[in-house]
Amino acid sequence: MTDPNAIQASELDQLPDRDPEETAEWQASLDAVAKAAGPHRAAYLMRRTLERAEGNGIALPKLLETDYVNTIPTAAEPSAPGDEEMERKITAWNRWNAAAMVTRGSKYGVGGHIATFASAAWLYETGFNHFFKGKEADGSGDQLYIQGHASPGIYARAFLDGRLDEQQLDNFRRESGGNGLPSYPHPRRLPWLWEFPTVSMGLGPLSAIYQARFNRYLTARGIKDVSDSHVWAFLGDGEMDEPESTAALALASREGLDNLTFVINCNLQRLDGPVRANFKIVQELEAQFRGAGWNVVKSLWGNAWDALFRLDTTGALVRRLREVPDAQVQTYQTRDAAYIRQDFFGKDPALVEMAKLLSDDKILECFHLSRGGHEARKVYAAYKAAVEFKGAPTVILAQTVKGHTLGEGFASKNANHQMKKLTVDEFKTMRDLLELPIKDSDFVDGVVPYGHPGADSPEVRYLQERRAALGGPAPARRVHPVAPLPAPAEKAFASFDKGSGTQNVATTMAFVRLIKDLVRDKETGKRWVPIVPDEARTFGMESLFPSLGIYSPKGQTYEPVDRDQLMYYKEAQNGQILNEGITEAGSMADFIAASTAYATHGEAMIPFYIFYSMFGWQRTADQMWQLGDQLGRGFLVGATAGRTTLTGEGLQHADGHSPVIAATNPAALTYDPAFAYEVATIVRDGIRRMYGEAAPGEDPNVFYYLTVYNEPLPQPAKPSGPGIDEGIVKGLYRFNTAESAGLSPAANAPRIQLLGSGTAIHWVLKAQRMLAEEWGVASDVWSATSWTELRRDALEADAGLLRGEERVPYVRQALHGAEGPVLAVSDYMRQVPDQIAQWVEQDWSSLGADGFGLSDTREGARRHFGVDAESVVVAALAQLARRGEVKATAVKEAREKYGL
Repeated sequence: MTDPNAIQASELDQLPDRDPEETAEWQASLDAVAKAAGPHRAAYLMRRTLERAEGNGIALPKLLETDYVNTIPTAAEPSAPGDEEMERKITAWNRWNAAAMVTRGSKYGVGGHIATFASAAWLYETGFNHFFKGKEADGSGDQLYIQGHASPGIYARAFLDGRLDEQQLDNFRRESGGNGLPSYPHPRRLPWLWEFPTVSMGLGPLSAIYQARFNRYLTARGIKDVSDSHVWAFLGDGEMDEPESTAALALASREGLDNLTFVINCNLQRLDGPVRANFKIVQELEAQFRGAGWNVVKSLWGNAWDALFRLDTTGALVRRLREVPDAQVQTYQTRDAAYIRQDFFGKDPALVEMAKLLSDDKILECFHLSRGGHEARKVYAAYKAAVEFKGAPTVILAQTVKGHTLGEGFASKNANHQMKKLTVDEFKTMRDLLELPIKDSDFVDGVVPYGHPGADSPEVRYLQERRAALGGPAPARRVHPVAPLPAPAEKAFASFDKGSGTQNVATTMAFVRLIKDLVRDKETGKRWVPIVPDEARTFGMESLFPSLGIYSPKGQTYEPVDRDQLMYYKEAQNGQILNEGITEAGSMADFIAASTAYATHGEAMIPFYIFYSMFGWQRTADQMWQLGDQLGRGFLVGATAGRTTLTGEGLQHADGHSPVIAATNPAALTYDPAFAYEVATIVRDGIRRMYGEAAPGEDPNVFYYLTVYNEPLPQPAKPSGPGIDEGIVKGLYRFNTAESAGLSPAANAPRIQLLGSGTAIHWVLKAQRMLAEEWGVASDVWSATSWTELRRDALEADAGLLRGEERVPYVRQALHGAEGPVLAVSDYMRQVPDQIAQWVEQDWSSLGADGFGLSDTREGARRHFGVDAESVVVAALAQLARRGEVKATAVKEAREKYGL
């Protein structure tokens, strides 16, 4: 009897089988092959059949891994142009000088890395000789994200090219004298050479993807045609463990970024040992990238392996290569032929027979030296395949040996990342291996010499001719002379000066209204780049959707569900908004690409990135440092800011510390504006400084961080009188006095100065009235738009004293003579206002929202943290009581009256 609960296998297949008999025949054939020729033969046939199906465009799930061999067989390699022998000599000089500069610097204890470039030399040299377009090429040239630890090799090439001299090489990692070289790629430290800071590992690959995407954005919007630019990102296999390294792989394939190539130097080692000791990192990365939709090119084995593969008539060699873990491959690099015969070949009878046909020298050549990443022809073939592939980005997985050519003491040693120098004998061995014309007598007093064939040598002429043909030196950063952007029409800013009357407006909404006016500006409107991580509706930006459009390379292939509404969801190929989904990291990478377009592409773009303030600096502060390192310009906007203002959301959303983190970044100008007119004034001045005519001594290579709030409140008119705009920009101005507020204090009333920033100024203004009406205390209210800028100005004044310059800090000038003590209040931890305490001549006290956030109403949260108006009144009375200006009992009375 048939089990009614039994399910036939055919019922599990949702695809109908129109010919079960034919299907059974195919399955029987597979069974027969497995039985007659073994499972390896059956697997081989299945793999080849699937590859043929994929190649013919038959819709099947892709193979995630291919065999552990080169994607491009030797017979299919294209002929590389140029003089291979000349390129070998150039690479030899660069290998030598990279090792020499680090070794010479080791006597100063400054460190350096030798082994990384030693493994990757041909990956760079092949690109420099044949692929990487310079800044004089069409468009903007290529963008190169150099692996940070390989920087000595790039410096060595610049030395050979005449762009650096021996003194600069000797000052590697010693910059304070003014003629040194930074340890890693750093545009702020060496701005004519480096475009992209990459040594905070993981940020390079993420930024490279969004740079390639932004290039497409610029072209699609008609700003500049950069379709000839290619983005190259050089990465380490260990670096791919960083989550940022793979965070945007799907974006790159989804948008078909065939202007992007990752080159992953698979030397199988990270900083302390093997990347995947018991596994295979190349296969893992291949599956990851192929699964994400990338084109994958593997360059694993050099020409010496060709003879071994020809002997592999059973597939035993390929199977063995696939099963040996990475740590064992590393061990083979350091062991003799007998060990390799036993451990590698001895595992399979077919390989035992193969090994009998191989000399010890052949085995050592293959296992010690011959890797796909160490041979110019293999690398050229991989690069050519990458730039010619269309429809998807390419990743090249190039296998190398870490410490290659540096001798047995370096190659594949676990500790080689921390090894900073070679001995004189090791250098002499390296010289002989590289066939360099350096004499023993050149080692004076045991110091390794730099090597240079001469400025007019065939090597240097060849190098320079190749670079000239490709558009000039690389890497290089060029800031092309760009006329300052014209200032937007004053009307856009002046409209905020009159206030909102009886209408309640949050400063977040005020900022969005300002942007809506600025993007309409005929001169500069197209240069704004709105960036938002899937929270546009939270910030009231949905009105920008139909007018600006959301950038999508496919446009809009569907009818939006809200098409009949005024503010419908509109995507367009030339859309201006970058709506990145739920990824602050991706949005920041967008911002970095846009904010540095003035240098990368010679086109000034004005990005603003608006985000939950809690999820900006806390989550992506490393990228904000990258932004500063790369000399980016633009506006970061922390919306729904403050610890007590985002009602109900709780501690995960309650930001009480972003200005503290922002204050640590020298390139960030941090503002906490209270009113709409302050927002407008700060943005106007930011546009002037970054994109217009910067004042003498002003650095335009800064970015602004503005905190704005979601609490709708009446927006006052800008106070009249001199110095208001200056005070807003510098960080402090007097908003009112007790008299100008109409509070009519008594002539001898005690007085206090109340400083508030952001939304806190509203509690301060309420407290000002309560103090006057209920306690007879006069108070003046100051708007502190930037505690951080006040502190920086004061620090600069202090530094000037050491140089014999006398200057009073602005905060002391502003508050000079103000009567009474000072009480500062913000919606952030007290550390934020306390930044300026030491430069305030009056008695100082502060209130802030320290501790974790909590879910509650705004009123409840403010009472909890002791920053509401009533708490401000009690704190003010306590400060005055300590000075004997009010009775001590008044403090207790106030606490009881307000229920504190």
